[in-house]
Amino acid sequence: MHHIFLEAAGCITTGYLIKSVHQAGYRAIAADMDAQVAARLLADEFFALPRAGSEKFWERVYYHLQDTKVDIVFPSLHETLLEWSERSDELRRMGIHTIISDPQTIRTCQDKWLTYQHFMNNGIPVPDTSLSQSHRLVKPRFGRGGKGIVMTDDAVSMEGMISQQFVEGQEYTVDVFCDKHCNPVYIIPRKRMQVKDGKSTAGIVVNHAKIIEWAKKICAGLPFIGPVNLQCIETPDEEIKFIEINPRVAGGMALGFAASENWISLAIEHFVHNQPIEPKPVIWGLKMMRYYEEVFTVD
Repeated sequence: MHHIFLEAAGCITTGYLIKSVHQAGYRAIAADMDAQVAARLLADEFFALPRAGSEKFWERVYYHLQDTKVDIVFPSLHETLLEWSERSDELRRMGIHTIISDPQTIRTCQDKWLTYQHFMNNGIPVPDTSLSQSHRLVKPRFGRGGKGIVMTDDAVSMEGMISQQFVEGQEYTVDVFCDKHCNPVYIIPRKRMQVKDGKSTAGIVVNHAKIIEWAKKICAGLPFIGPVNLQCIETPDEEIKFIEINPRVAGGMALGFAASENWISLAIEHFVHNQPIEPKPVIWGLKMMRYYEEVFTVD
């Protein structure tokens, strides 16, 4: 039986990933720097880690991966993605498969300035972006979610920042699954109907031909592996503007899974067992609404 490692398990959306692992018939091994999280009770095994970037972080990761007999990792924490990718060959020699894209792809996606340049060089529609304060919307080059984003007319330090044209319209997340040849097997746009703290709490999958075609072009220009999500906005005059790429499994992908198939199982069968992929029909129009659920324990 496979032992699947899920990091950053304190995130409120980790529950669906643990459930997906169990539905696939595997053991879920979870970790977070906070030991008092619900995933500690939901997963088959749980361990606490120091903060990502700390001196002992990777030493502890390696120890626990081997101690819990992990053989497959689905990286999901923004701060560790690049190192997981850089260490994937070493981990494979240890018998651990890491479902992640190559390091250069990760670097391009995690640096919003490099993402903008890549979009421009490949003809992908993107809001005008600058390293100077040319626009009111200012955000970190290497940030995630809404952290550090401001709308201001006041002068701010642009060290490590970009400014970007503000685009009004309907926000979409595009769940993408790419095979071992970097070909997109699933491209599932979902309209974000409700968002809380950067997490999608309600949405609907939409068969949006224009977004799907642009997503195919993005995939043709970057070698993605496994789950990826793209962020874009459709303006009132039906223009599409792509703003971000997250080359990892993501919280809102629960809807993409439900509209197609269990991507945890799919990834393992394809990347580990070399099984060909036969995509299932996507359930267009499927809606997702989220709620909190309690887990009780006495320590």
